[in-house]
Amino acid sequence: MLRLCRVLERLHACTEASASNRHWTKIADLSVRFSSTKAAPRFRRMDYQDAVCTLNTLQTNASALEQVKRERGHPQLQLQAMRGFLQRAGLKVEELDRLNIIHVTGTKGKGSTCAFTEQILRKYGFRTGFYSSPHLVQVRERIRINGQPIGKELFTKYFWQVYGRLEETKDAHGGSMPAYFRFLTILAFHVFLQEKVDSAVIEVGIGGAYDCTNIIRRPWVCGISSLGIDHTSILGDTIEKIAGQKGGIFKLGVPAFTVKQPDGPMKVLQERAEEIGCSLSVCPDLEEYESEGSLSLGLAGHHQRSNASLALQLSHTWLQRHFLTDPASSSPVEFSGVSSAPVIQPSPAMIKGLAETEWPGRNQTLKHSPVTYFLDGAHTTRSMLACVRWFNEVTPQHERNAGGSVVRVLLFNATGERDCAAMLKLLVPCHFDFAVFCPNITEAITTCNADQQNFNVSVENMLTRCLDNQQSWRVLNGQEEKPEVELLIGGGLPLVAERHTDTLVFPCILSALQWISQGRDSALSDPNKCVIPIKPSIKAKAAPLREAVSIHVLITGSLHLVGGALKHLDPSLNS
Repeated sequence: MLRLCRVLERLHACTEASASNRHWTKIADLSVRFSSTKAAPRFRRMDYQDAVCTLNTLQTNASALEQVKRERGHPQLQLQAMRGFLQRAGLKVEELDRLNIIHVTGTKGKGSTCAFTEQILRKYGFRTGFYSSPHLVQVRERIRINGQPIGKELFTKYFWQVYGRLEETKDAHGGSMPAYFRFLTILAFHVFLQEKVDSAVIEVGIGGAYDCTNIIRRPWVCGISSLGIDHTSILGDTIEKIAGQKGGIFKLGVPAFTVKQPDGPMKVLQERAEEIGCSLSVCPDLEEYESEGSLSLGLAGHHQRSNASLALQLSHTWLQRHFLTDPASSSPVEFSGVSSAPVIQPSPAMIKGLAETEWPGRNQTLKHSPVTYFLDGAHTTRSMLACVRWFNEVTPQHERNAGGSVVRVLLFNATGERDCAAMLKLLVPCHFDFAVFCPNITEAITTCNADQQNFNVSVENMLTRCLDNQQSWRVLNGQEEKPEVELLIGGGLPLVAERHTDTLVFPCILSALQWISQGRDSALSDPNKCVIPIKPSIKAKAAPLREAVSIHVLITGSLHLVGGALKHLDPSLNS
């Protein structure tokens, strides 16, 4: 175990050092010659990968980490710091009012709600901006114009404009630079202003009250999706405390909507709305809307219906204000108790928007015959319940269509403080033939895409987490003895394999997918992709995968895991 961790740590260190030296050499060539923070800096030989690698340095910026530690006890400092960074980047908080923002938070479903909302506004012909997190394959996915990630040239251009302004002013501010998410939030605001969007749909990062997106002063409407337990060290250890943080995005006189919540958090949201002074309405069930026939959704899963209802209310309210003669003169809506949102009749544009919404990595099915991948970034117990429900709904038909034997495989990883054992327990009834675990490392080679590098967690910690998950799975399945771990080195790359046939731990996502597919997925057989050599004894244990008519793989537990898988499974996301 220790030997394996050291091998992987050295591998990661070499990769990081090589990339760091290469890119910092290029960064040394920066030409920052401009007279004010309003001027656009000019850089030489700076392509997209240079921008992404420079962005990645903000993940481990020492002053940023110290700043985060200081702010944990004084969360209001986060917004103060964000305002300072925004100003240093040449932007004013007042300018954000021009973006006509829809601001959305929640524990699960907030990204899907934003995707529905943004698609509806596009169907009306509006030019939209959409800021979300995390990204799956490329960081550009976080900043979208008209539903598409901004192009590499556009990202590079605006990145260096913002980075240069912050770099120029850092000496006067103790050398401080914004951390990764803060920088991307500032960049998104800058892009949306420069590209003159009609509306910006902004997804909260974590929480609400002190999230850096909450420097927005005057959104047009706010929304809260389903609440649950997540990020407890930051938001609180009860759903009521979390609700208090989420309700922090409410603004005086700005209408707010929420999906139905349990009584406890609903009471807290009501108190927050009253305290801040805004209306709060609860969305109806999707079945209640006055539409001819049931509304069709582009996103799979029963839980998407509440997200779609929230999106209808958010888009309807935004449209009402937009079509006023003078939107700026719209009367603020003050708190008068929690009310039921109106049961509107969705327009053809709304119906089409809901039906055509796409949001990769959430209840997504990819069929690479004979391997079918079911991908969902569920990372809380509540979202995992929804994932299991969706998986159990869609797989029977796929298995009937297979016309023969089917092997079920779970590919799982989770990050941070999340209760992996609780999530794995929910997955046991799905009756997987294999449970495979790997860290969120796309591939264990130096050509790994910089968009998916994460320097905040060591490889040793990630691998230890995978081994813990493997043991949890064994215990949940009645195999309580401590698993024996075998270190297999082939071609200079490590592979951990447990001696039983039911669970395996791999060093990266690519190696896990290649073992699961057993050469039966052409997307993973690209000669440019490194193939991990595997001992014959381990290859023999994969006989069921080679002999089955179909292989069904559920990939879940982390959006980062899903994104790493999609990088290999869907080449279109790499362009």
